[in-house]
Amino acid sequence: MPDLKLLEDLIALARTGSFVRAAEARHVTHPAFGRRIRALEAWAGTPLIHRGQQPATLTPEGEALLKTAVQVVENMSAARERMRGSRAGGDAVLRIAAGRSLARTLVTDWIARLRHRAPKVLAVGTRVDISTGRMEDVGTRLEQGKVDMLCCYEHPAMSVSLSPQRYRYMTFATDKLVPVSQVDLRGNARHTLREGGPPTPLIDYAGGLAMARILGVAWLPWSLVVADCRRGALTALGGRGDEVAFEVRLYRPRARMSELAEAAWAATTRRFS
Repeated sequence: MPDLKLLEDLIALARTGSFVRAAEARHVTHPAFGRRIRALEAWAGTPLIHRGQQPATLTPEGEALLKTAVQVVENMSAARERMRGSRAGGDAVLRIAAGRSLARTLVTDWIARLRHRAPKVLAVGTRVDISTGRMEDVGTRLEQGKVDMLCCYEHPAMSVSLSPQRYRYMTFATDKLVPVSQVDLRGNARHTLREGGPPTPLIDYAGGLAMARILGVAWLPWSLVVADCRRGALTALGGRGDEVAFEVRLYRPRARMSELAEAAWAATTRRFS
């Protein structure tokens, strides 16, 4: 059997469709990642990747090995969590992956509820590990068993590709993207969305980010800007037709997780049921 990290490399490559992005997700250089994929192919005795294609795609043999790789990684992760769960409660860790904006807002509030509201899932001394990154990266961490749950935005234009046969989710919250502008000294919007008016400068998101914390004229999550709008630092532009609704979802494996993660999921399910 090949080294577990080689199977995780194959999963990352299938997830991202890019040697460069997969290498970044695996925290190795591009050449080193390529050597590891070739080592896996040498073990398999057959090509696993269609060379010269963008995005990178797996051969039929690669797809077959990918299914086994996912099962092996998930089984190893589940075994590790069962062993960790048998240790003292103070050693338990709840591992959450999330986008950067969500980690600062909804996830932080959620963890606080688990610590301080009945039923208190997170006892004193229980550690919570929140890892952030690009959507494809945090999705890969869930697939590789490196986190218990994934909190992410969901919209047809920015959806994580997680198999419904292996993962399920609950709708954690609903939100909307709202066009906002800074205001001038009189409290009026510096820019508008009126047709026929002067061009409106748009602040876009950097590549790879689902959401970003930026200032100026932009479509931003209402949950991030509602306080600024209420105190007059920003003002919402346009009407409902200019807003974009989306969900915030919490994903988990269908396989049983650690006792701590199962308790956190159950408590959250009761809150949103």
